[in-house]
Amino acid sequence: MKPKKKIAFDAQVFLESVGASRKVAQFRRNETVFYQGEAADSVMYVQRGGVKLTVENESGKKAVVAILGAGDFFGEGGMAGQKIRMGTATAIVPTTVLVIGKREMIRVLRAEHELSDRFIMHMLARNNRAEADLTDQLFNSTEKRLARALLLFARHGRQDQPQKKLPKVSQRTLAEMIGTTRDRVNLFMNKFRKLGFIEYNGGIKINKSLLSVVLHS
Repeated sequence: MKPKKKIAFDAQVFLESVGASRKVAQFRRNETVFYQGEAADSVMYVQRGGVKLTVENESGKKAVVAILGAGDFFGEGGMAGQKIRMGTATAIVPTTVLVIGKREMIRVLRAEHELSDRFIMHMLARNNRAEADLTDQLFNSTEKRLARALLLFARHGRQDQPQKKLPKVSQRTLAEMIGTTRDRVNLFMNKFRKLGFIEYNGGIKINKSLLSVVLHS
């Protein structure tokens, strides 16, 4: 007899049942989920849609530090001792978010080992992404940084929820992500489209051939 296939742990189903210290919140496109400087008293989990995280310095300069999609946690800084939000979270498309109180999140992480493992993997992946982003900014060209950002946005290489077609994202947001101007993004987006790396059809379709830009030395 074949061994029974183990049912994968569903973080969303579990999180939806953690109790009174959680709520489901819905946000329109471009609506703010939380602001930089607010109390870091909850952890959030993207059920549907997408969220961008931005930081702003004292002079008002902003930068996009992450784009997150369904299945991603964010706002977890309070779990590491942060008292206030270090950045602003904004919905980039209509988005549904599960909001879990910090104390409740600590409780369920201690009680549910599979959720704890998934959360730790999320944190490690975010740390690896931050290191890769820094290397990207320091050593790669604008063209390569844009290609990498598009592939990451499309969740390339992830088996859980890969997507070839992206929701509408502005060229200004892409420029903020990779540290360049909107004009430069427009230049390379047009180039990618002419080469067949991407397509426009109510959104951006990412083709695997875009990898050639990242892998080309």
